[in-house]
Amino acid sequence: MPNTSSRKPVPPKSNLVGRLIIGVIRLALELLAIYAVWRWLLPEVDIELPFFLLVLAMVAWVSFSMFRFVLATRALNTPETPGLPSPVGSVGRVQTPLAPQGTVRIKGETWPAILVEGGRAEVGDEVTVMDMDGLRLTVRPVHPAE
Repeated sequence: MPNTSSRKPVPPKSNLVGRLIIGVIRLALELLAIYAVWRWLLPEVDIELPFFLLVLAMVAWVSFSMFRFVLATRALNTPETPGLPSPVGSVGRVQTPLAPQGTVRIKGETWPAILVEGGRAEVGDEVTVMDMDGLRLTVRPVHPAE
């Protein structure tokens, strides 16, 4: 299995102008809905709100929409990293005894593992990842017992 961590990130494919046009149209329709509620729906249920509250609600909604658009644009422009980096060659520590199966901790993640030579590795021993079969790692001790 090749190590994919050396690949360069793929540039995103984001159509900023199209998203901006759709966002402006959506915002206009949302503001129209806020106005319609203020103008026709609230008076039907005998609620009268001053005009400055309508303006305040619209300004708040425009601010929220702009904030949401900026966050979405940043998220869409984050480069994708193809594949997952391979843990092969990494050094980790035994988390549960390997006799010969157990778990190891590598780069903050816990993985099921099997010791390559059979035998046993105790908690805290350092191991090197030799191979990966699905989600199970094949490991060997960094300093084999004499």
